[in-house]
Amino acid sequence: MALDLEIQKQLGSFRLEVQFRAENERLALLGASGCGKSVTLRCIAGILKPDAGKIILDGQTLFDSAARINLPPQKRQIGYLFQQYALFPNMTVRQNIAAAVRDKTARDAVVAEKLRQFQLESVAGQRPAQLSGGQQQRTALARILAASPRAILLDEPFSALDSYLKYQLELELADTLAQFPGTVLWVSHDRDEIFRNCSRVCVIDQGRSQPVCTLEELFRRPGTEAAARLSGCKNYADAIPQGASILLPDWNLTLSCGRPVPQAVSRMGVRAHHVRFAPPQAENAFPCAVARVVEDVFSTIVLLRPDGSRPDAPLLRMELSKQDWQAAPNQQHFTVSIAPQDILLLC
Repeated sequence: MALDLEIQKQLGSFRLEVQFRAENERLALLGASGCGKSVTLRCIAGILKPDAGKIILDGQTLFDSAARINLPPQKRQIGYLFQQYALFPNMTVRQNIAAAVRDKTARDAVVAEKLRQFQLESVAGQRPAQLSGGQQQRTALARILAASPRAILLDEPFSALDSYLKYQLELELADTLAQFPGTVLWVSHDRDEIFRNCSRVCVIDQGRSQPVCTLEELFRRPGTEAAARLSGCKNYADAIPQGASILLPDWNLTLSCGRPVPQAVSRMGVRAHHVRFAPPQAENAFPCAVARVVEDVFSTIVLLRPDGSRPDAPLLRMELSKQDWQAAPNQQHFTVSIAPQDILLLC
């Protein structure tokens, strides 16, 4: 089972160009707000019609601009979990689930099964406004699965929830999806949520998709600055390749990368926790002055200015435990280093 997608869509000045293949897996679509993630889902579901391209699910063509194929949403067998669940407000839980069952002869049995599966029997006669957030989500999922979908689309399923409720519902959703045999596309701008729930990721940046990669590849070798930012990297600087090193003009530094640097590289990144205290003789060591200290909830963030930096150079962010910062003998000026393997080479 697989979903193959290659589409283009123009919406005013915004242009979407997305291409990926999702297997029988949870594939994340990760990107900033407005990058085209939700537009992509709506095209797959049949709510929006792409201008060009193809959408194929399990060998069946759902959309093909050249062949003039465009199946309506009800014939695509795709479940779509909207951000606000889109339950029918004037229907009970039982009626909401029943509305998704096409086979009238099996409707009662399917509804009873889903009510049991999602622990909704005690609220079967209630309407959405009478339910908790978790009950609403379970009802929406029960309705989706009652239609026997071949793929499920999740559009920012926890965007409007507080952190505690989000955590509880995320666990419930993960348990449900573990039993689903088809493709799941999980749209989010939250890298932690993606890391906990998906196996691979497709980054979408300003309407353009990047190659699908594993979560490990996204964090270790993001490839582009857009992907690095979405993975949580905080430090960036212009970079000039020099063999197996890079020159960083803003900081007046040359750092060894431990590997040949492609000529296409124009930026570097480094995660804040990979900037570490070091003796002056360490590899890639350089002295810094402390520009600012920010106390976070569980860590200390230190903003550094490398010696010799240009006046307008970006500050280097270092993040460490509160205990390690308190133990630092000099909190005004010290030497740090960045290991070659921790340098992100970005195009």
